Amino acid sequence: MQICLHGFVSGKVQGVSFRQHTLEEAERLDLNGWVRNLADGRVEVLVEGAEAAVRELEAWLESGPERARVDALELEQQPVQGITGFVIRR
Repeated sequence: MQICLHGFVSGKVQGVSFRQHTLEEAERLDLNGWVRNLADGRVEVLVEGAEAAVRELEAWLESGPERARVDALELEQQPVQGITGFVIRR
């Protein structure tokens, strides 16, 4: 089953290659979507694909890459949008 999650990661998540590592994890898991920095210091992410793979990325987002500190992860299920590929949005 395909699912889509959208939400926000807060903490020390900018300036620590969070977006690049998220892209690499998503590609490794064959997921689609995007990730971007927000002006308020959070990272916004939308990810869709096979439910097990999306849940694996969700678990990874709870801690992020080595230099990050995730204080909160807020994700909500959304309708699948049919996105192809995973990109870093500017």
